Amino acid sequence: MTRPPGLSARLKLTLSYAGFLMVAGFLLLAVVWVFLLRYVPDGVLVVEPGHRKDGGPPQPSMPNRSDLQAAFVPRATQALIFLLGFGLVGGWLLAGRMLAPLNQIADAARRAANGSLSHRIRMEGPNDEFRELADVFDTMLGRLEAHVTEQQRFAANASHELRTPLAISQTLLDVARSDPAWDRGELLKRLRIVNTRAIDLTEALLLLSRADRQSFTREPVDLSLIAEQAAEMLLPLAEQRQITLDVTGEETRTFGSAELLLRMVTNLVQNAIVHNHPTGGTITVHTRTERDVSVLWVENSGELVSPDLVPTLTEPFQRGTQRVRAEEHAGVGLGLAIVHSIVRAHGGTLDLTPRPTGGLLVAIRLPHTRLTPSPNGTHQTR
Repeated sequence: MTRPPGLSARLKLTLSYAGFLMVAGFLLLAVVWVFLLRYVPDGVLVVEPGHRKDGGPPQPSMPNRSDLQAAFVPRATQALIFLLGFGLVGGWLLAGRMLAPLNQIADAARRAANGSLSHRIRMEGPNDEFRELADVFDTMLGRLEAHVTEQQRFAANASHELRTPLAISQTLLDVARSDPAWDRGELLKRLRIVNTRAIDLTEALLLLSRADRQSFTREPVDLSLIAEQAAEMLLPLAEQRQITLDVTGEETRTFGSAELLLRMVTNLVQNAIVHNHPTGGTITVHTRTERDVSVLWVENSGELVSPDLVPTLTEPFQRGTQRVRAEEHAGVGLGLAIVHSIVRAHGGTLDLTPRPTGGLLVAIRLPHTRLTPSPNGTHQTR
């Protein structure tokens, strides 16, 4: 936006410093006048009025108010002129020294605006307001750089993942066209599988974007009911693999989107089923309230998980290749990434902990809310 030119901050500070010096000078002159000069009478002052009787020279006279003013005003004017010059020069130098850290911050901001997010101010010196501002700006640049890098990596991975089913479909169609004898039913079956995977990936990307934008309606939700609903939906898959699925806990209230929270728990339970022992595994879903925090944790058996692998599991398209999984439910690599985004959008935290005996413990903590009846019979959230 175009703005009219104005005075720089350095010049404003310089004029302010000089102005304060001039005001202080005028106050000193006012003090001299009020407490000194106005008490000196005007006129000719002598020790004894008149001339000596012996005809000698008259008694010496004392300086009166006019004499003092005539001697004092020129010197005071010269002092004020000196204060004005000293205030302008000293104020200009002092303002430049005081604003030097802002120039560093402005230079870093210009570099960031031009796309260079790796630059850091790293201001030295005492821990004052400018140092605090520079540290906050460095932290902001670091988070912004990490976010941009994550988005670029996500876009590249999403493009690759979306291109794969399209390439497979194109290959199947080319083979069918070059070989008229190829089974049409088999072609349709494979195309359906590939198309379903592409649809699942697209829906997962849309859900991830929706959670990141926090574009959802918030309402009171009971996590225990959400956990039971998710377990009921995935119970056939657990029974197919002979996995024991238990849901325990108490009423656990939070505030958010019931649809997104259901998808969050569903992803966790599905991952716990897929990344488990081939048969005979166990899964426990538990909910409880700890003071002002609602806790949901999902614990599953399985193979040992390397601690170095845990931080990467919430990244998009990181499927945890070192974990045992059934290929028919391999997913699209966005399960825990979606969980992480939903938890973050609801102001919660997500902790992944490898179990010593194998498997993973996922603990989610969300802000707690309780429903209290209002006088009109409805419920209020607090």
